[in-house]
Amino acid sequence: MDRGQIVIAGCGFLGEAAAGFFLEAGWRVLGLCATAESAARLAGRLFPVAVVDISKPITAPAGWEHPDVVVHCASSGRGGADAYRAVYRDGLEHLRDAFSPRRLIFTGSTSVYSQVDGGWVSEESPAEPDRETGRVLLEAEKIALDGGGIVARLAGIYGPGRSVLLKKFLDGSAVLEAGGNRWINQIHRDDGARALLQLAQIETAAGIYNVCDDTPTTQREIYGWIADFLNRPLPPEGPADLNRKRGWTSKRISNERLRALGWSPRYPGYRDALPELAGA
Repeated sequence: MDRGQIVIAGCGFLGEAAAGFFLEAGWRVLGLCATAESAARLAGRLFPVAVVDISKPITAPAGWEHPDVVVHCASSGRGGADAYRAVYRDGLEHLRDAFSPRRLIFTGSTSVYSQVDGGWVSEESPAEPDRETGRVLLEAEKIALDGGGIVARLAGIYGPGRSVLLKKFLDGSAVLEAGGNRWINQIHRDDGARALLQLAQIETAAGIYNVCDDTPTTQREIYGWIADFLNRPLPPEGPADLNRKRGWTSKRISNERLRALGWSPRYPGYRDALPELAGA
């Protein structure tokens, strides 16, 4: 069944997986990549790919002038606030203006919640980031919401071949910061991609949705799981890194609003994915 047209801006780790799920569900997909190298990596996939720099005004490719959905999941790479403005805020405006979709989805970040008390955080909780990058994300969110669109605030993404915590554990750079009691929220890439598929449905109400798994976990617990699985000692204790790019926070993110749509994660917690991650 033809579900309609969807444009996915940013076919990287998350976007490529999302494109696959949308194809399986019967959507016609167009992927946008920032560079020819990125587009070449996707050669042979079952959807067309166009090289487009969304940080500048763009023109929709022929036949894609008014798609049903545009998803912005492009990345700023390792850039700071200026890169965030160009890719997230300006990029979303350029996508909106070029495509005029029926539904605009922006993939933001749960880093906009700056809570440090370890309490539960929902979409109704204050989002007052203490980093300029977080404030730029809120500017981009406003563009989507003002147009009746959707904001998917994603927790830390991990998945096949990618886990920051596992990488640090294996290369010896992991540290239990300030005792390791900071709460960490994550989402498996495939669960995040399936969440975008759910949010693209026309019956889904506009607004903000947290995209995270069911199991917020302390840093000590996560490294404990990894240590037990690999039969290695826990990392040493060390000071807190208060200069993190997206700020030092400790909170537990609720996914109840997203689950109410019928979505549920196939990996309810990081521990469920660990054998697959470690095996890779």
